[in-house]
Amino acid sequence: VQLQASGGGLVQGGGSLRLSCAASGRTFGSYAMGWFRQAPGKAREFVAAISWSGGTTYYGDSVKGRFTISRDNAKNTVYLQMNSLKPEDTAVYYCAAGSRGVATIPHLMVDYWGKGTLVTVSS
Repeated sequence: VQLQASGGGLVQGGGSLRLSCAASGRTFGSYAMGWFRQAPGKAREFVAAISWSGGTTYYGDSVKGRFTISRDNAKNTVYLQMNSLKPEDTAVYYCAAGSRGVATIPHLMVDYWGKGTLVTVSS
């Protein structure tokens, strides 16, 4: 599986962005998917995860209530809708795919990583 994230950019605090992650390969629908982020000088942080069916989602505490993960298996794409953005959301965002179930994604148990997309939130 190859993953390509897009949709990053510069946005003012309080604004919104939607990230997309397009996957190649016919087995996309069998993978749980996740989003992580990494700010300069900080460790990679779990943001959100979604099961293969889309029926189960997990969120990191810092984004709960503001971010929404979704997927369209027909389009081999997973999305991250980010609302009420804050300067502390500034980071490179990465999508990831895991074959061991959605509950393992927050623990960095992933099989594939995409290249990141930069999100910058100004104050």
